[in-house]
Amino acid sequence: WFDFDRVTFASSSAELDPGASKAQLDNLKEILTAHPAVRLKIGGYTDSTGNEEANQQLSQARAEAVVAALVDRGVEADRLEAEGYGSQHPVASNATPEGRAQNRRMALRVLDKGDGEADDLLNELAGDTGSGDVLDTAQAQADFAKQNPLFAVMRPAVFQATSGGYNLAKGPVVGNSSVSDTARVNRLLRMPAMRGVLPSDCRLMWGAKPYEGSDVLPLYAIKVPRGGKPKLDGSSITDAAQDFDISGDVEVRMQMNAEGGAIWKVMTGDNVGRSVAIVLDGLVYSAPTVITEIAGGRSSISMGGGDLEEQIQEADDLANILKAGALPAPARIIDETVVGPSLGAENVNSGLISFLVAIALVMLYMVLYYAGAGWVADLALIVNLFVLMGSLASLQASLTLPGIAGIVLTMGMAVDANVLIFERIREELRAGRVLKSAVDLGYKGALSAIIDSNVTTLVIAIILYIGGTGPVRGFATTLGIGILTSLFTAIFLSRMIITARLEKGSGMSFWTGWSKNILADTNFDFMGKRKLMYLVSGVLIAIGVFSMVTRGFNWGVDFSGGRTYVVKFQDEVNVENVRQSLLPRFETEEGGRSTVNVKTYGGSRQLKVTTNFLYTSTEASADSIVDLRLTEGLEGFGDYEVIESRKVDATISDDIKTSAWTSVTLAMVFMFIYIAVRFRRWQFGLGGMLALIHDVLIVLGIYSIFHGRLPFSMEIDEAFIAAILTVVGYSINDSVVVFDRIREYLMDHKRDDTVTVFNKAMNATLSRTLQTSLTTLLVLLIIFIFGGVAIQGFVFALLVGILVGTYSSIFVASAFVVDLMKGARDKNI
Repeated sequence: WFDFDRVTFASSSAELDPGASKAQLDNLKEILTAHPAVRLKIGGYTDSTGNEEANQQLSQARAEAVVAALVDRGVEADRLEAEGYGSQHPVASNATPEGRAQNRRMALRVLDKGDGEADDLLNELAGDTGSGDVLDTAQAQADFAKQNPLFAVMRPAVFQATSGGYNLAKGPVVGNSSVSDTARVNRLLRMPAMRGVLPSDCRLMWGAKPYEGSDVLPLYAIKVPRGGKPKLDGSSITDAAQDFDISGDVEVRMQMNAEGGAIWKVMTGDNVGRSVAIVLDGLVYSAPTVITEIAGGRSSISMGGGDLEEQIQEADDLANILKAGALPAPARIIDETVVGPSLGAENVNSGLISFLVAIALVMLYMVLYYAGAGWVADLALIVNLFVLMGSLASLQASLTLPGIAGIVLTMGMAVDANVLIFERIREELRAGRVLKSAVDLGYKGALSAIIDSNVTTLVIAIILYIGGTGPVRGFATTLGIGILTSLFTAIFLSRMIITARLEKGSGMSFWTGWSKNILADTNFDFMGKRKLMYLVSGVLIAIGVFSMVTRGFNWGVDFSGGRTYVVKFQDEVNVENVRQSLLPRFETEEGGRSTVNVKTYGGSRQLKVTTNFLYTSTEASADSIVDLRLTEGLEGFGDYEVIESRKVDATISDDIKTSAWTSVTLAMVFMFIYIAVRFRRWQFGLGGMLALIHDVLIVLGIYSIFHGRLPFSMEIDEAFIAAILTVVGYSINDSVVVFDRIREYLMDHKRDDTVTVFNKAMNATLSRTLQTSLTTLLVLLIIFIFGGVAIQGFVFALLVGILVGTYSSIFVASAFVVDLMKGARDKNI
């Protein structure tokens, strides 16, 4: 008996391990195909249950499961025989990992021998010239991991023979890795030490898709001709289609032209028993074994295991790949981000913790300010979060910085809706209304402002989604869903809870002792200070524009194109020394130097390196060359780890830039049209749009003035786009709420002059404006302090934007409307 411990089972089950077992069974099928005279008996080990009959049944079921899997792969059933062991075979204790590993494997026994084929088969299985049982594979892999960090993230296709040596498994697969670890494997494989180990004609390529039922990808070792070009490319294939062979099994039929057929005949004749890789855009889609020499250019590829429907689908996919290979335009990666596991975990943990702390503080504040009504708002906020996250999960949306921006804005609007309602209820209570009447009038009075502000923002989210790409769409998706969930929880859920309590005779408080009269009777002359505010805003904008013209921005790779790396060193390093070491390495072939920027990123031991070296190159080796030059430039600075990298092609950076500004411009135009129609005055629309331009210019100016002067990143990148979009959304929401109260007061106070009406309306909404801004700023401040360096620049833009948006909604937007109206009053408002 030959122990084949690379095919394993689940605990106390005949279910095959979906990861490694599939690859090994595929390998075993190829070996059996190459040795057609050999018959095998399959035996299954069993878990230690203490029951001999149960042991026998489980081992028999496991043996039959392996036989069925091989038959599914095309091995003739009469070449295989299943035999259970039960208690007749040694059973180890399940109390240890070693025992469990021993009990969950299979074994092989050769039944027929012919012309030495059985010996060859066993030698190929063992990967050695001698026979014998294989030792513990897990131990072999552990030893490999100690010798090289590569094997900590990639499981090599090796085992240890009784002679003590390590051997590669038969077949083209040299290792397996989870999808999340492939980027780190790639980086390790590009290191000079690793590249020097590989033969010059060897290329390592990932499989196109994971093994069925797992997230594990195979890594293939491909032998390539001199020059790196394949012996046959897609132009040689004239047709490919799914078909059935004479036995009714699924296959892919492939036809080549005369030139390709001649080359194919030589290739297959020289490689009988070996695998041929079908590769598209650097990914291996199939690696079938050559059975015999193929003449005439007509070939067929037999499909592996799985049910008939799966085989047909896989055959159709492979046929399409073969036909697609003849197309003249190859795919090219234009935007790639790699985040190491340590940085990814750090960002997730810090971001999640800071967000939860911030939400908890907001909920506490709502209770302290609004008492019992605050508890209702908190419940609505929690439900809102759950519904929003559930919706995003159902859409399989990735939570990126733009998505987080959408959530922050959604939470702000959710709190704002409840604050609007509660402040109107407080006004009615101060006016002497009984509680039930005050609640009814409060919801009725706040409804128009909630609807207008949310509908405006929702339509803008739709515009951003339709006209945007990547980060803009991510923001729009989260924001759009969040608006709908906020409307539901604020208008329906919170009212349902409050009404239910009132109908039961229970009271509901909307203030605490200290908050009852805060900002209740303010009488600030906002419009009287508008000329001073124009001056302040004008000076801020002028300074910002001057800085934009003279100093410019710190453009991230999202806008400029290029590559950026975050490198974490074991010891402190000097930024300028690192830069001087990298400069000569990033010289072009003409001797010119590429742009190289190095700056501290979250501590003296962590640097961010940005370069445009070879970023426009279409050569497949460009990434490897850049990584190699980076490695050479960082030698001599001690141990380090590249924990994040980003590559953006010039074309995608142009697309991001164009879509961002186009979307923002369309949003402003729509806001002008909607508000002008809804409020029956074009002055409101133009005032709101001018306030938006004012807000964006101030934020841009601050980023131009302070980049490189503050201890966190202030790049103009996709995170900044998200921040600007958040500022636009927040400013629209704020302005519409104020405009709604002004419209109401214009109808109710027709005898007062315009300035007086505006002042009264703005004083009436002051408490709501400050409450919403305070809660949103509290969330952002907590995230800024505790959220980690990766999002500090992004959150800083949000902080500035919310402050500027609040300022403009009070002092700028309404001031523009007053002056545009020039004292005229529309009696039909």
